[in-house]
Amino acid sequence: MSNTRLVLIRHGESRATVERFLGGSRTCTGLTNFGRLQVQALRDRLITGRDVTANVLISSNFPRAMETAQILAPSLGSMPIDIDAGWGEHDPGPDLDGMSYDAYVAAFGSPTWSDPNEVMFPGGETVGQFHTRVVRTLRETVRRHEGATIVVTCHGGVVDAVMRHTLQMHQTGKFELHTLNTSITEIVHVEGSKWRLIRYNDAAHLAGLESSSLPDSSAK
Repeated sequence: MSNTRLVLIRHGESRATVERFLGGSRTCTGLTNFGRLQVQALRDRLITGRDVTANVLISSNFPRAMETAQILAPSLGSMPIDIDAGWGEHDPGPDLDGMSYDAYVAAFGSPTWSDPNEVMFPGGETVGQFHTRVVRTLRETVRRHEGATIVVTCHGGVVDAVMRHTLQMHQTGKFELHTLNTSITEIVHVEGSKWRLIRYNDAAHLAGLESSSLPDSSAK
C-alpha cells in the first residue's frame, strides 16, 4: 500500500480579513490584491522548484480558496479543481455570515475558543462540529484518493483542525497555530491512524513581499 500525501495550502489574504467581517461561504468576497500577489509568488515557486507534483487539486467552496486554487492550477498541471465544501472554514451560520467583527463582539462578546461545545455562532457550527466535519472530510478524501498526492486550498482553521487531529491533541487550547496565508503544510498518511508531518507553515515564497495593511496572519 503506497502512502497518501496531503498538501494543505491556506488561501491568500482575504478581503474578509482586511475588511473585518465574518466571511463565511455565503458572503466571502475573495482575495485582496495583496492576497493574489501572495498566491502568485507560491505559483512561481512551485513552477520553479517543482517540490509538489499533484495528482488531485481540491478547493473548499469559499471564493478565497477557489481563487487561490485557480491561480495555482498552472503550476500543478492545470488539472480540474474539485470543489468540496467539507474543506470549508468554520461556518458562522446564515444569520451571522457577513456580520462585522465589531458588531459581533458588541452582540456576543469576544470568543474564548476554550470549549469545543460552546455556541459562539448562533445558527452556525461549534468548534466541535467544525472539527468533526473536517476530520470526516480528511478521511473521505484520503480514502477516495489513496496513494495520491492531494493538494487542498483551504483555511487557517482547517489546517488547525487537521493538525490537532493527526497529532492527537485537544480540539482547543494546549497550543496555538498561526498558519500564514499561502503557507504549505504537508503530511503523509502512513497507515491506520498514523501520520507523518513533513512540514508546517512553509511560506518561504513570501520573503520580500511587502506586508499588507493587516499583518495578523492568524485571522481566518
